[in-house]
Amino acid sequence: MGLFKGSFVFLTGVGCGVYIAQNYNVPNVKKLFNTYLFVAKHIEETYRKPKKDDD
Repeated sequence: MGLFKGSFVFLTGVGCGVYIAQNYNVPNVKKLFNTYLFVAKHIEETYRKPKKDDD
């Protein structure tokens, strides 16, 4: 009974996901993640302490 219930829940989730992706403007998560990562790197490089030169 667990296999049937698990399969039903999985297939229902897949069906809902496909419906939502086709009918609504869902943002591209990978593109958003890459944008946030770029901004975080830029902020980190901008506000980083300068390295000391040990001469």
